[in-house]
Amino acid sequence: MPDDTVVLRDYFHKLGLEPEVADLYLALHTYGPQTISELSRHSKVERTRIYRLIDVLLEANLIEVEARYKRNIIHPAPISNLQILLSKKEEDLRLLRSELADIQQTLHASSQNRSHPTKVQFYKGIEGLKQMFWNQTRSNTENLCILHENIQNRTNSAFFERWVRTCNERGHRSRGLIGDHFLQTQKEWYDQKDNERLSQWEARYVSPKIFLITHSSIVYDDVVTYYNWHKGNLFGIEVYNQEIADAQRTFFEMLWQQSEPISKQLSQQLKE
Repeated sequence: MPDDTVVLRDYFHKLGLEPEVADLYLALHTYGPQTISELSRHSKVERTRIYRLIDVLLEANLIEVEARYKRNIIHPAPISNLQILLSKKEEDLRLLRSELADIQQTLHASSQNRSHPTKVQFYKGIEGLKQMFWNQTRSNTENLCILHENIQNRTNSAFFERWVRTCNERGHRSRGLIGDHFLQTQKEWYDQKDNERLSQWEARYVSPKIFLITHSSIVYDDVVTYYNWHKGNLFGIEVYNQEIADAQRTFFEMLWQQSEPISKQLSQQLKE
């Protein structure tokens, strides 16, 4: 394919015009005014297709048609006539830009009114639990936690400190309900080790007479997570459902009102 054909086809393609339109215009530019039969022969485009493309060329102001007895003569128009097409496309683009804000607002309203389908994600093993912990760092709401055991015992110190640092950098707030087993695991950990702490963490003690904590659960955004590592069987579940998350928040707040504030000294010790 000659270079001039490639260049013209590429430019016409950017304008949304078909390759044959470029072939027809180039044949007219090269050989001058022609009949349909002559144009078909010079451009290698079938006659039946030329009849349809004539309308495209006319709309783009690239040809002029001279009516003669029993036949039409096709004349090439100046390539500068494409400026008309370019101006129209610029106007169309301006209109599209002006309408974009309305479209965005409409879609946003639609997404707010649409009920999102429930999704359940299952995780297994320590790497699965780490992924669940890390998902929390992307939350946009307060993290409400019911904790059976501190998570340092299930992750290495490097991961835990990176998790804490990320939560602090993003300004995440957390409240936690804890029981006797959590207090025991927390004491065992800090008797031997130390780590960076969450800067916005508040904990309360809930008596086993009110609620016995046997596993950990956390709610944030529209997500409720459940963790279990009983007898080494580590697994976790994430449930994505706004109504379930709201119900879990209500349950948490009911327990929070029945729980006991922790002293400042113990609260500092319990910061995760």
